[in-house]
Amino acid sequence: MSIGELIRKYREQAGLTQDHLAAQVGISKPYLSNIETGRIKNPPSDGVLKSIEKALGFPSDELLRLAHLARTPLDVRHERELLETELAKLRGVLKEFLSRSEGLPGGPSGVGSLAASLQCQANIKSPSAGGAIPLINKVTEGYPLHFTDLDYPSSIADEYVRCVDVHDSQAFAVRVVGDSMEPRYRHGDIVVFSPNTTAQSGDDCFVRLDGGATAFKRCYRDDDATLRLQPLDSEYPAEVLAREKVTGLWPAIIRIERLR
Repeated sequence: MSIGELIRKYREQAGLTQDHLAAQVGISKPYLSNIETGRIKNPPSDGVLKSIEKALGFPSDELLRLAHLARTPLDVRHERELLETELAKLRGVLKEFLSRSEGLPGGPSGVGSLAASLQCQANIKSPSAGGAIPLINKVTEGYPLHFTDLDYPSSIADEYVRCVDVHDSQAFAVRVVGDSMEPRYRHGDIVVFSPNTTAQSGDDCFVRLDGGATAFKRCYRDDDATLRLQPLDSEYPAEVLAREKVTGLWPAIIRIERLR
């Protein structure tokens, strides 16, 4: 949950309006609204966050911790997550070791054998949190227009998602908008696309059209000159376009479905 979503949750639980909280904290209501909806690029200042924590009864420095983490460069965050993963595995190994070594026959040699066995089972030397994939659209704002840059400067993504077994450095993710791709993809699901994977006829693809518009459709090559963009919901019509009208075609490789 983002900083803004947490603030909104605590504010609503406290029965406060945005006007009341903004007045207590000493900021404007529009600024508070932008914080809660994630429209500001960077987290608020530490002073503002401390005031919000006090007004809403947050655990001490909870918002500050999240803000400091958000300001941390992505590569440092990745390294931290890997270390946390390794630490969690080591704790699990120690807990299991202690529970199984009590009364172990064989004395020290038996304990040594158990330790070696647990180390192999844990595979603690190669933890992975998965690669960071830029999530390039907010679901309420639709698919991004004029999407042409696959180099992803740090400001392009609204958020990032972690995915294992994605080896395309240009992979990106979008939230599904609307119901045209139901029942396979529902509104709000996250789909990862791979620009360096060749799209085949019948693949579900993120499509960039001449002029900058984008869409998510199942794509068919019915002949050498045209592409048919087919929604999965039969209530929506297919669109047949000349090949030159499609300037980008990137197949879906992973779907992340929200269950609740």
